[in-house]
Amino acid sequence: MSDTSYAFAPPAVVSVPVLGRPERFPVHRVYCVGRNYEEHAKEMGFTGREPPFFFLKPADAVVVADAGQTATIHYPSLTQNLHHEIELVVAIGVGGKHIKAADAAKHIYGYAVGLDMTRRDLQNDMKKQGRPWCIGKAYDQSAPIGPITLAAEAGAVNEAPIWLQVNGADRQRSTVAKLIWNVAETIEHLSAAWELQAGDLIYTGTPEGVAAVVSGDTLHGGVDGLTPISVRVA
Repeated sequence: MSDTSYAFAPPAVVSVPVLGRPERFPVHRVYCVGRNYEEHAKEMGFTGREPPFFFLKPADAVVVADAGQTATIHYPSLTQNLHHEIELVVAIGVGGKHIKAADAAKHIYGYAVGLDMTRRDLQNDMKKQGRPWCIGKAYDQSAPIGPITLAAEAGAVNEAPIWLQVNGADRQRSTVAKLIWNVAETIEHLSAAWELQAGDLIYTGTPEGVAAVVSGDTLHGGVDGLTPISVRVA
C-alpha cells in the first residue's frame, strides 16, 4: 500500500472499453495525425504528400461512446464553427521508440472509431497569427471514441470503408486505404519523435467532407469491421 499523499484526490484513470473483454484500455496520450487523406488536405488548401505532422489532445478529452449507445458532448465555448472529423484510431499495447514500419503491427493492441472534433474558427485564427492551435483541437470532450476491437479481430481494417453521417445524411465517405501515411508508417514517424507507451491512442486522420455541426445534431460514423460511434451534440 502506498504511503504517498496528495494535495487533493488524483483524477480517475481515463479508459476505453474493449469489445468482448472485461478489462478496459487505460489511456496514456492521444496523438493525432494532421491532413492524412489527400482529398481532405485539398479541401483545407494543401496538396501533395507532405511529411506527416502531429498534434496532441489531453487524455481527459476522451469521451466514450459505448456500443449501441449515443454519447453526449456539449457544444464548446468560444466557437461558432464546430467541425466533425471521423477517424480510425489505433490503440498501442506495446510501447517503443524508433519503431520500424515493418514491426509496427507488434505494437498495436487494437482499433476503434473516433471523432476529432475541432473548433475550426479558433484553429484558423491561430494559424493566421502563426500561433499554436491547441485551442482549436485540444479542448474538453474533443475526442469521442467507441469501444476498441482487438487487432486480431479487426479484419482488413487498413482497407476498410470509413464514413460519417449527420442526422442520417452522408457527410464523409472514403476508405482507410486512402491514408497518405498508413498506420505502420505513422507509427514509424511518430515513434521517432516520442517514445510510444502502452495506452497511447493515435487518431490517424480524416477523409474529405468535414463540415460544421450544431447543437441537436447526431453524428453516426464508423470503419467497417469496428463498432460504430454515435454522438449527440447538446
